[in-house]
Amino acid sequence: MQAAADQASETAKAVLIGGGSSVERFWLGQYPHGVPADVDFDQFPSLIEMFEESFARFGSRKAAICMDKAITYRELDEMSAAIGAYLQSKGLAKGSRVAVMMPNVLQNPIAGAAALRAGCTVVNVNPLYTPRELEHQLNDSGAEAIFILENFAATLEKVLPRTNVKHIIIGSMGELLGMKGHFVNFVVRKVKKMVPAYALPEAVSFYEALSTGRHMTLKKPDIGPNDVAFLQYTGGTTGVSKGATLLHRNLVANVLQISAWSEPAFRNHPPGEPLLTVCALPLYHIFALTVCFLFSVRVGGVILMIVNPRDIDGFVKELRKHRIHSFPAVNTLFNALLRHPGFKHVDFSELRMAIGGGMATQKVVADKWLAVTGCVLSEGYGLSETSPTLTSTLPNMTEFSGTIGLPLPSTYISIRDDEGNELPIGEAGEICGKGPQVMPGYWNRPDETARVMTNDGFFRTGDIGVMSADGFTRIVDRKKDMIIVSGFNVYPNEVEAVISSHPGVLECAAIGVPDPKSTEAVKVFVVRHDPQLTAGELVNFAGTQLTAYKVPKQIEFRSELPKSNVGKILRRELRSGAQ
Repeated sequence: MQAAADQASETAKAVLIGGGSSVERFWLGQYPHGVPADVDFDQFPSLIEMFEESFARFGSRKAAICMDKAITYRELDEMSAAIGAYLQSKGLAKGSRVAVMMPNVLQNPIAGAAALRAGCTVVNVNPLYTPRELEHQLNDSGAEAIFILENFAATLEKVLPRTNVKHIIIGSMGELLGMKGHFVNFVVRKVKKMVPAYALPEAVSFYEALSTGRHMTLKKPDIGPNDVAFLQYTGGTTGVSKGATLLHRNLVANVLQISAWSEPAFRNHPPGEPLLTVCALPLYHIFALTVCFLFSVRVGGVILMIVNPRDIDGFVKELRKHRIHSFPAVNTLFNALLRHPGFKHVDFSELRMAIGGGMATQKVVADKWLAVTGCVLSEGYGLSETSPTLTSTLPNMTEFSGTIGLPLPSTYISIRDDEGNELPIGEAGEICGKGPQVMPGYWNRPDETARVMTNDGFFRTGDIGVMSADGFTRIVDRKKDMIIVSGFNVYPNEVEAVISSHPGVLECAAIGVPDPKSTEAVKVFVVRHDPQLTAGELVNFAGTQLTAYKVPKQIEFRSELPKSNVGKILRRELRSGAQ
């Protein structure tokens, strides 16, 4: 495993030190006044120094609010140092992988900061993963420790003996909420029964780890820009979940790029008043990790953590308590909020930036958002492999553009054909990106890395786009067969692998079909081996193996599936017939 980290580091040096590109950045003339062409991402050797600077500068400011409980930067500093010291006391060496399997609760940013400050690599895990998905990610990453909310501990119990996890720190929903926390835990455990029974006798509570660590001293590790900060799992452009190796330098660069790009939007914000960013997207997702948490830490802002954004009533009620300055989200969430009658009563007088990401933002939603909030809906573009942001629409624009904007500072975008040749302006081709935020490769997957990187260091995104003469890019299609459900990637290969494992299935193919609630839904075409097999039986089976958003919403039985002359199932024909 360490060899993989060393290899990633050397690859990073070659790509990043190489700096520029033969691609001409003709779009720089479109930059707003004051936004630089490049950022100095060497000012912080790692995220650790970035954290430490903010802890020192903004100690008394609120860093995060969750269920009305706030913690300050000083408290985030103290608690992450204590937890970091605890991890070091368990023998976790530099580069050890530490999984964080938590929703948006206060323990999440504390655990992430603690692991980084201890010199470890953070492995973000979706708390809703099934045992199969969790086992794969823990084993592929080689995680030795895990922070997990008790609501999901039963899942961990099922796979623990088949992993290398030795240290388990379990948090509860109310643990850091003061006196209110006792009531929250009672409701979660006894009333709503959201904590399935589990037995993990070797585990310690988050509070116990915190108390123990407070009697220890955190030893600052020797971490540099090319050490691995996060393994961010993604299917990339194929269905096998793999870890995008994100270095400290990648994340530092993207935070500084986003800070420089968004400065015009916040230029008139009162000095000394913290920016409040709504954090409804899950922190295990790269968009929220960087655009909400890390950016907020950099500027001394506060994140408003929404534990359950699906509870729109509760979400709107929470929003009405605060003056909001920044609101990153996905199209489906913006749409759901706009449909709530109470949303128009939220105070939008200080909202300066709303950023859509993770999926295409629809014009009808953007137009309604502007009418209700008075703030133009911007759009960012990127992937887990790019930390995530490659491009963004202008921070000072006055109307929705329908494009993914311009490349960020220090970023190059090139539209290329299948052979990697750059195409003329106005021609459709694969969007390829290069910059300090681009990963050096996938964790232990040199073959997959080779598939997505060009010889001159550009990352192939898998999206087809067209760049205009002034540098703005518009996405016209997806090169691969990825399905996007409410901003989350669903990979047909993974769904097909699960469905085809059912004994009643002969063969199958998964595609995305339009869905008014989630943009797309998963549909599976099935050739039955067992004539008695029903759609309901298959959906229930898939639900035991896949996270809810990956479970097929439609099953269609057929006598045969369209295939090429070499026997490959043709998803494109299924898609055209499903329109």
